[in-house]
Amino acid sequence: MTDRRLNRTHRADLRSFVPVPADSHFPIQNLPFGVFRPRAGSSGRVGVAIGEHVLDLSVIEQAGLLSSAGLAGSSLFRQASLNPFMALGPSAWSSVRARVSELLREDEPTLRDAGVLRDRALLPLRGVELMLPAEIGDYTDFYSSRHHAFNVGSMFRGPDNALMPNWVHLPVAYHGRASSIVVSGTSVHRPKGQTMPEGASRPVYSPSRLVDYELEMGFFVGPGNELGSPIPVEGAANHIFGLVLVNDWSARDIQKWEYQPLGPFLSKNFATSISPWVVTLEALEPFRCAGPVQDPEPLDYLASPGEWSYDIKLEVWLETHGLEQPHRLSLGNFNDLYWNVRQQLAHHTISGCNVRPGDLMASGTISGAAKSSRGCLLELTWRGTEPIELSNGEQRKFLADGDTVIMTGWSEANGYRIGFGECRGKLLPAQL
Repeated sequence: MTDRRLNRTHRADLRSFVPVPADSHFPIQNLPFGVFRPRAGSSGRVGVAIGEHVLDLSVIEQAGLLSSAGLAGSSLFRQASLNPFMALGPSAWSSVRARVSELLREDEPTLRDAGVLRDRALLPLRGVELMLPAEIGDYTDFYSSRHHAFNVGSMFRGPDNALMPNWVHLPVAYHGRASSIVVSGTSVHRPKGQTMPEGASRPVYSPSRLVDYELEMGFFVGPGNELGSPIPVEGAANHIFGLVLVNDWSARDIQKWEYQPLGPFLSKNFATSISPWVVTLEALEPFRCAGPVQDPEPLDYLASPGEWSYDIKLEVWLETHGLEQPHRLSLGNFNDLYWNVRQQLAHHTISGCNVRPGDLMASGTISGAAKSSRGCLLELTWRGTEPIELSNGEQRKFLADGDTVIMTGWSEANGYRIGFGECRGKLLPAQL
């Protein structure tokens, strides 16, 4: 049993003077960080979600209310990126989070009773524009769910050869495209590319016919490392700021044709959607749990004993033009990942690769053992051979133009939720 690093911010009896609905993803125990614009055309700044409001950290920073967190005279939060804050490391993250928790408590008058300042600092979420939380310099996508890897391998190679020999020894990954990462709510166009139709002798260039979503989570790197100096697995959590939801859109027909011998390229680089709020590892500490048993035991540099996964429920919903209500496609859990976030970061840097604040590392598709927990349509429909029946009689093998994919995730205990909000994206027709 790994010792819990719990503090006052985790108390179940904490309440905020800001109204928080009972089913909110953003109670005072969460306090996720993000970047927003208060109005169209204004500059971005850093905020914290609380209930149905955002607390503008640049306002309370300017008012001197963060001086006890060691930020006197700074302008850390009046900018459109979390990167400088991420770079400061766990001590600074925890100090700011503790001070924000204190300021938002129902029994703390400093902000609660400062009418003008309070109204400047607390803004309704529905009236702001949420932005990408970081300047993402590099993006890596792992392949860390054993159930997903086994299912996909079984489709193409049969169950006896589903997992490649290296899969149980290292966290497989590829380098993705950071420039096409978009924030939740951004629509995505169906990509074009080369495919090889069944029975054809030559490839064709056309819009993808098999666009899919991939249910993933990702973590943002905080302090980086020097080139040539790996991050050890036992200290990797100190380099991880927090987690977000990730939809790594995929064009399966383009991928099938292009992925050998080097892996995905155009089938993945057209778009990756992420949720706007970064939930810190500190907020998730009460929900840390054991992941799957790793057999064979990893090499020493990947050994990660103890509870280093997280109990996070994950849902995927589908909206279509013909549905009155969204249709739930799957319900899974983050703790189904075989390789945990510490192992992913340690392996990424073991070669001496340097990572930097704001780098994003995604988990790969997260699937569980049950069919209802499979994290993409490729698995749910078994390559399109088992179409999904929607409540209005429509069927889906893969995504249709106009479909909206909605991902959400949360941990729940002691009467409150630590949630991630939504990662939402609509698929538009291919551009001419």
